[in-house]
Amino acid sequence: MESIRNIAIIAHVDHGKTTLVDKIMYHCQLFRDNENTGDLILDNNDLERERGITITSKNVSVQYKGTKINIIDTPGHADFGGEVERVLNMADGVCLLVDAFEGPMPQTRFVLQKAIDLGLKPCVVINKVDKENCTPEEVHEKVFDLMFELGAEEWQLDFPTVYGSAKNNWMSDHWENVTDNVEALLDMVVENVPAPKVSEGTPQMLITSLDFSAFTGRIAIGRLERGVLNEGMPISLVKRDGTISKSRIKELHTFEGLGRKKVQQVIAGDICAIIGVEGFEIGDTIADFENPEGLKTIDIDEPTMSMLFTINDSPFFGKEGKFVTSRHIRERLTKELEKNLAMKLGETDSADKFMVFGRGVLHLSVLIETMRREGYELQIGQPQVIIKEIDGKKCEPIEELTIDLPETLSGRAVEFVTMRKGEMLSMETKGDRMIVKFNIPSRGIIGLRNQLLTATAGEAIMAHRFIGYEPYKGEIAGRNKGSLISMEKGKAIPYSIDKLQDRGKFFVEPNAEIYEGQVIGENSRGDDMCVNVTKEKKQSNVRSSGNDEKARIIPPIIFSLEEALEYIQKDEYVEVTPKSIRLRKIYLTETDRKRFKF
Repeated sequence: MESIRNIAIIAHVDHGKTTLVDKIMYHCQLFRDNENTGDLILDNNDLERERGITITSKNVSVQYKGTKINIIDTPGHADFGGEVERVLNMADGVCLLVDAFEGPMPQTRFVLQKAIDLGLKPCVVINKVDKENCTPEEVHEKVFDLMFELGAEEWQLDFPTVYGSAKNNWMSDHWENVTDNVEALLDMVVENVPAPKVSEGTPQMLITSLDFSAFTGRIAIGRLERGVLNEGMPISLVKRDGTISKSRIKELHTFEGLGRKKVQQVIAGDICAIIGVEGFEIGDTIADFENPEGLKTIDIDEPTMSMLFTINDSPFFGKEGKFVTSRHIRERLTKELEKNLAMKLGETDSADKFMVFGRGVLHLSVLIETMRREGYELQIGQPQVIIKEIDGKKCEPIEELTIDLPETLSGRAVEFVTMRKGEMLSMETKGDRMIVKFNIPSRGIIGLRNQLLTATAGEAIMAHRFIGYEPYKGEIAGRNKGSLISMEKGKAIPYSIDKLQDRGKFFVEPNAEIYEGQVIGENSRGDDMCVNVTKEKKQSNVRSSGNDEKARIIPPIIFSLEEALEYIQKDEYVEVTPKSIRLRKIYLTETDRKRFKF
């Protein structure tokens, strides 16, 4: 038992978690010398690679000086907080990474709170000490203050620290003392993280992750708390609600390197994968066959945002996707619920509309993007925050927002946030950048990123975390420009677009197929306007006196999925198909729009 350590790596976005795991894997020689594995090895699905962020938590296991270290890499975004809550149960200690320049950020606080509440031993890694203007000593102080503020106990406050740069592959006990490997970090983990505590008794294992293989079906992953599991042994499955079903383990696997190794027996304290158990969910317990005892299940914070998912009923439905009916969408969303703990699914009064609840726009847009790549077609309504009634008062979710931007532009940021009912808490300068903190309703964050990036020429960095519910802050002005709506179905003709360009900005390429009711641009005024861009130039056999000018068309604005979701009004949908993202009005014809005015 002495030779196992289970550790989760937690930090804010982009503080270097996945890069650090890479370096640990290289140091422990998981790969042959001639193997070129690249970097960010654990970010292995397409979406993670494209966006450069971690979305799901993953396990990897390395051997170091005779000790097996199970490492869990977690995401840093607040929207994927459910992934972090879920896997912290498997760890005995956490490695808290903090950027030596930025210091503790909102998400550092969120994940550290969870770790301290679970009674895990923190080890601090101050990363990126090679950045200019960085202040490792100050950051160390700030981490201590933060832990104290979060109510850490004395043995947690007595945390070990290493300094270094994961990117440059070194760690040491002082930031000026540069070494050439990450041994200082691994030694710190082996010495300070406690070996798994094992109590005597019957087997107990909380299922914290699941995996799927087309060959063997669903696989349960978790850490064995006590007892021993053998291949082929009968077990009980204790569900969250306390009901018990009997089952049998077909195969047992432990983690080795990036893969898994089949074993006959697993002893308590190790993280393992079980094949052959049917009908389990995350948060269930695998227990003894004769006298089963359940473990405390995982607490997950409530979702704060909802979106309406519905079938694609636009004139172009079924042209690009394989799965278009409400049955397909319902099955896919139900399947997502199994592994996506922070998401919830609600019914509506119509059979082909579903309410999906999640942690934020990014959380749900990753799901939509995944579905669209799998061949689904669907439409999504405007993101709404979840309003609750507390003591007879209407309350809404409030978040703490941190904006990091150049000092010269901080005035614009404050102006934007106060327009959206934000209250400024503090302002501090770091070098030539300003870090401004606000409390702002979640409603105000939707669509704020686009505005801020435009106003600061792409320099602003936003981070936010949910604090709690507070009384409703009143109406927030939405977008102040109307939409340009297509009157006809057909092709967008360059000649027409050219003649209409002074009316607003366009979202469609010349010669793209469009349909009636599609939002093809933004009006320069505040109201919606129907335009016909399918008109061609009238040709006649009379020679014109002056030659026509060439059509000079400004390139269209192409939205990413999140931008589209944040842009739409409440009478619009985003239509998502495997090849395109279109904006449209819920009622396509103008007569319908007038009749059912929102």
